Amino acid sequence: MRNAQKVGVDVPRAVVYETLLRVHSDDAFANLILPKSLRANQLEGRDAAFATELAYGTLRAEGVLDAIIGEHSSRGLDTLAIEVLDALRVGTYQLMYTRVEPHAAVDTTVRLVQAAGHEKAKGFVNGIMRSITRANPETLLDKLTPAGEIEALAFRHAHPVWIARSFAQVVCQEELADALEGDSQRPVVHLVARPGEITAEELALMTGSDEGKYSPYAVYMDSGDPGDLEPVQQGLAAVQDEGSQLIARAVVEAPLEGEDQGRWLDLCAGPGGKAALMGSLARMDGAVVDAVEVSEHRAQLVKKTVGDLPVDVHVADGRDPGLEPGYDRILVDAPCSGLGALRRRPEARWRKSESDIAELSTLQFELLKSAVSLLRPGGVIVYSTCSPDLRETRNIVDRALAELDVVEDNAHDLIPDMGDVGEHKSVQMWPHRHGTDAMFFAVLRKNP
Repeated sequence: MRNAQKVGVDVPRAVVYETLLRVHSDDAFANLILPKSLRANQLEGRDAAFATELAYGTLRAEGVLDAIIGEHSSRGLDTLAIEVLDALRVGTYQLMYTRVEPHAAVDTTVRLVQAAGHEKAKGFVNGIMRSITRANPETLLDKLTPAGEIEALAFRHAHPVWIARSFAQVVCQEELADALEGDSQRPVVHLVARPGEITAEELALMTGSDEGKYSPYAVYMDSGDPGDLEPVQQGLAAVQDEGSQLIARAVVEAPLEGEDQGRWLDLCAGPGGKAALMGSLARMDGAVVDAVEVSEHRAQLVKKTVGDLPVDVHVADGRDPGLEPGYDRILVDAPCSGLGALRRRPEARWRKSESDIAELSTLQFELLKSAVSLLRPGGVIVYSTCSPDLRETRNIVDRALAELDVVEDNAHDLIPDMGDVGEHKSVQMWPHRHGTDAMFFAVLRKNP
């Protein structure tokens, strides 16, 4: 922001403010634009860490922050200019959740509004911020917390109530707080060692990291930019959540009836991480993977990701891809709500709508139905989502069992002992339990 330094706003806060404005005005994604802005402004070390925590924390806590601001504002939030509201959000987060001195939070918030050209709003913003400083944070949160156990947990852990209710259908009430809190924890970067290129042990030694707990290809990277690692630059490794690795591996490891002829399919391949892991394993087994992606742009990402692996990329709709039936193994990593990856996208929880799930679940079943038609008798389908919502997980699988010519195999047999992964034959992972995204997968086999 050009005027920020003129009015005395420090660079880290200016970067945070600009990030929020782009998220709310341009529908940008903070995890994509903030790192670029940090580099462009040469922020490193403590300044970069402060800006990252302030930006991501403010976006995650947006619903709570808006309730606090609304409690102290004489005007409705929907009447405020976004530049004013975002400045108040940044300031309120500092007062409620950080050790920043109150006077510094108030002063810099007023200066942000001034830098944005809203001189007339300075007094209004100053009044709200000073009013919040006079309140005890816990007393204020207690006052604003709604009645009802799920509603209260949703507010305290900064989630829309509908998401908390969705999680509550999968985990017990005593565990719900941990499940919600898992969405606000910084995820450890997971690397995948490409089978046939490098082992997880070798990758861990080269990067000074630890091998993963569950996937034989996983390495945990605690800090640093994975793009700076030589194995990543050389295509020997890539960034991939350990849960995603387990799903791709399950496709290859699931028992078949009859001989594996080496025809494998990834029906929803973009952006290509699972297709690449399947391709690495296919090369070792003498198999070939067809990867279908409906978006031309995402199909190009798949091609870039798989490189020279035995993966053929097709731009087509997975519901009718025009491929010859008879596949041995099919992955349906269906488009979903993404509720399992909220920790990676701080603004996502406030952008999503429960009404989207009905349309998504229709698409998910249509894709699964298409996969069954492409599968040979005795072949296997792994159906997966990055969502724990039952409408996208068990409900889809149960409908397939009722309407399609498939039976369900025990997916627990395809993973190591991970503790609690659900009471059904399918697997449901969680950030707070397993350190992965909240990935779901089930294994279906077509009747001979």
